[in-house]
Amino acid sequence: MLNMNFVPDDYTQSSESRRTNLMYLVLLAVVMVALGGSFMTIKLRQRAFRAKGRLVNAKMVRAQEAINQFEELQTKRKVMMKTALTTAELLEPVPRSVLLASLTNNLPAGVSLLRLKLVQKEPRQASRVAGPANKYRQAQAKKATAVQTKVSREKLLETHIDIGGTAPSDLQVAAYIERLSSSSLLDNVALVESKEYKIEDETFRQFKLTAMLRKDVHLSSEDIRRIRARAESAGWIF
Repeated sequence: MLNMNFVPDDYTQSSESRRTNLMYLVLLAVVMVALGGSFMTIKLRQRAFRAKGRLVNAKMVRAQEAINQFEELQTKRKVMMKTALTTAELLEPVPRSVLLASLTNNLPAGVSLLRLKLVQKEPRQASRVAGPANKYRQAQAKKATAVQTKVSREKLLETHIDIGGTAPSDLQVAAYIERLSSSSLLDNVALVESKEYKIEDETFRQFKLTAMLRKDVHLSSEDIRRIRARAESAGWIF
């Protein structure tokens, strides 16, 4: 049987052309949607990266501030430690253990220490000379006062030492005073009291001395080591 096609060829071609064009339009729409989705995804990722970058920058700024604060604290700590060491050096230029070692190193044979007291005091102001002062003396006094006010209170402190002990006789006490007077650490060594005591038919002298620590004394580490070594060799450990 013979098939007859009554549809014109032009209509058939135009239909196929419309289907092809529609398919192209659909494919174009799909490609455009894909491109739009990719573009939006890239934009969202860029925003996320920017937000992470801002967060990282903020953390870095905070970390830098913390580091700066830590460095400032370290600097302040170093300054405070230096000030504390300087103050300690001014208040106690000679360690007490070294001073005690020096006192024991100078002990004559048979002399023993029973009492040692260190007191820091401000120096006494010199008494004013009676009578009217002329302008020159007043000017000099003002200059001296101005200079004295610039000197720190710590540097003006005087270390007074009270020493008590026993000795077989006054000869050993005198020898001890002579040795302390020649010491590079002490000044103004003086005898306050020397009494005779007798215990079980044994007579000895109980003495009291006063002295002052020199203001201009500065011991090196070698001097301190030598004084302590002498004290240790004599049976004293500090």
